[in-house]
Amino acid sequence: MTDFTWRSESDEPAPASLAEVDDQLKADEALKRVRKGEFLKYGGTFQNAKQLLSAMSRRLPEPPPSKTPLDAFRAERRARHLEHQTLSRLVVGLDDQYRLQLHKAPDVSLICRQLWGKAESPLTVVPLKTLLGMQGASEWRRKGMVVPGLEGKLIPHYGVYVPTRTEYVELIRTLPDVEGRSVIELGTGTGILSFILLQRGARSVLATDLDPRAVICARENSQQLSLAERFTVIESVAWPEATADLIVCNPPWLPEPAKNRIDRAVFDENHQFLLAFLEGLEAHLTPGGRGVLILSNLAVLLGLRPEAWLQSQLDRLSLEIESTAQVAATHGKARDVDDPLHAARSKEVTTRFVLKRKA
Repeated sequence: MTDFTWRSESDEPAPASLAEVDDQLKADEALKRVRKGEFLKYGGTFQNAKQLLSAMSRRLPEPPPSKTPLDAFRAERRARHLEHQTLSRLVVGLDDQYRLQLHKAPDVSLICRQLWGKAESPLTVVPLKTLLGMQGASEWRRKGMVVPGLEGKLIPHYGVYVPTRTEYVELIRTLPDVEGRSVIELGTGTGILSFILLQRGARSVLATDLDPRAVICARENSQQLSLAERFTVIESVAWPEATADLIVCNPPWLPEPAKNRIDRAVFDENHQFLLAFLEGLEAHLTPGGRGVLILSNLAVLLGLRPEAWLQSQLDRLSLEIESTAQVAATHGKARDVDDPLHAARSKEVTTRFVLKRKA
């Protein structure tokens, strides 16, 4: 079986071949086969496919105990990468209408069309784990989500970072001197920070994101929140050719390589995105304008970034901190004592830095 469209969120190459399996396959045998490099195309019952995936996941090794937060972080990333590589080899097929080729399967056709458009071939093959993630995210999209500080519901799209963490939202909600300001936001995602600023009286927002899914998501949200007349979003990895009174950036907070497209909201290899913001800030501010950087200290707590790193970059670029505000982490992992990174996450603080040119 070679004539199919392959869908993966990790830019992995398409399988050279697929082995047909069904409800008779046991988890131990499935793990043995995928570890040898096989891709297993499930053809049984949907519920049994989910149970097999879950049973395979439970058999994967847990990260070993670590002496330092950095060791724990490295071990956790290796374990999650192994989990992804292993479980993504259990795949399912969709027909030319994106109907799932499993018995008693739910209707996933709308979810797939929203993400991929019209089917490109009679058969689409996708990891079951990915499809289940899409199915879960579709509930956010169907119901919308309430975000503190936003008037109206936000409609997230699959593959775009969902603002379930509210620390950075709170720091934008309480930012002073917003009314009447023009705004640029770099890395807008769903657009949540831009929308809160607009609802608080910002004159206009020009937002950017490198991911076309985020651009579509933010644009559609601006329309359903009746903010589209003052909100523009463009797909770009570079600065827009514009200046603004406020330039806002909530960059990915860990300076490590991203392993898939969803990772890009969390991982910023070698601080590339953060440095691009800092280095372009002065040239894109109007006279008297301010930069607003929202940054977690988790990278410092994990040993991925020296504590003095940010100040050294500001000194190099002749920028200074006008004011700061902080919010302690309130997300679930900060309170989970069983989390491998609890020692660091329990101390995490997100800071809003208001930046200006040095006098």
